[in-house]
Amino acid sequence: MLFVPFMCMIILMILGLPIAFSIGMAGMIGILIMTGDLNMIVGVAGMASYTCVASYIFSTVPMFILMAFFASSGGLAKDLFNAADKWFAHVRGGLAIGTVFACGIFGAMSGVSSAAASVMSEIAIPNMRRLGYSETLSAGTVGVGATLDILIPPSVGFVIYGFITGTSIGKLLMAGIVPGIILGIFLIICITVWVIIRPQDAPRAIKRPWAERWQSLWHVWPSLLLITLVTLLLYTGVCTPNEVGAIGAFFAAVIGISLGNLDFKGIVKSFKATLRITAMIFMILIGTFIFSSFIALSGLPQKLVTVVLTMNINRWFVIIGIIAIYFILSMFMDELPLLLLILPFAFPLIIKLGFDPIWYGVISMIMVMLGLVFPPVGMIAFIVSATGKVDLVKTYKGTSILMIAIVMTLIILMLFPDIVLWLPSKMK
Repeated sequence: MLFVPFMCMIILMILGLPIAFSIGMAGMIGILIMTGDLNMIVGVAGMASYTCVASYIFSTVPMFILMAFFASSGGLAKDLFNAADKWFAHVRGGLAIGTVFACGIFGAMSGVSSAAASVMSEIAIPNMRRLGYSETLSAGTVGVGATLDILIPPSVGFVIYGFITGTSIGKLLMAGIVPGIILGIFLIICITVWVIIRPQDAPRAIKRPWAERWQSLWHVWPSLLLITLVTLLLYTGVCTPNEVGAIGAFFAAVIGISLGNLDFKGIVKSFKATLRITAMIFMILIGTFIFSSFIALSGLPQKLVTVVLTMNINRWFVIIGIIAIYFILSMFMDELPLLLLILPFAFPLIIKLGFDPIWYGVISMIMVMLGLVFPPVGMIAFIVSATGKVDLVKTYKGTSILMIAIVMTLIILMLFPDIVLWLPSKMK
């Protein structure tokens, strides 16, 4: 009988019901099966709605999202791309490499991959297409590059993970910096190998004068200043993540206005987009909270822990099994519900096996990144395809090839967990 709610959730998703409602209704069915009490369902639904919306911790989410949209509306992404073009155009495939840098820096001002993918697709892909880059390489670079903001703070994913598991959000945000840099390096290596094997996918290098390169940095320094400010405030513990999000959003708006790129219309547009995405995230959280209540009533996580410990399986085989489940489910489900559905089962097991919750948080985000670009769902791939006007098959091909960089990063972090834990251990 416990499988009935899971089957209902899958059926509702197939029928096209929004994920938030599919998960929530499946949770209600599960609670009804477990208790037979309709009043319990009403009570859990009411508590879920209040807990998710009224939590002070979650005020970080709209602030990070607003910061992302202020940065995009203020033209900061375009300035970053132009600077990257000037500095890397002299290398074959340099514009693709520059796009990775632009995505990484923009990711440090954005906690929303969908915003980064939309903005960078609109800016980078037309320019790469005009210069003769293949659409497969262009779409793959933007698609995988846009996921860097999941690791590089600010990151909405880390905020939600920290809230659900009770892990320090500040340390989680800092833990993603070094893995994010490593992923960026692997992504550049993959692009370099790609253009060596298939030089027809990237045009010959264009050498830019040094004067143009240095001049391009004049428009980038406000972005770098904002990133430095956000990182230092998180690292030193001077401000909470909530306060950092608000400060970041404020200064992103100030920079956009002072440069003359953010007007009243852009501000209104940013607020509307923030409200829309925040409402969607909160609805998914509410639905998942209801489903998690059913999971808690069923006792399934505790039973799973007992079974695994009784089998005396090596803990690294357990991690590999969890990663395989993430990967399979990521083909059919968006990143946020995937993360929230697996955590109630996996996290108690991870802690019982002695893994660090911060390390596992970073591993979870990397698995989310795979789901964002891998077919048949791959929400980021859809956004890149639609915004950049690239055939979806070409987009999937590009992201699937460059996804090797994500897999390599995952392997490195599993072999050397201290890479993740070093920076958080130095926080005050």
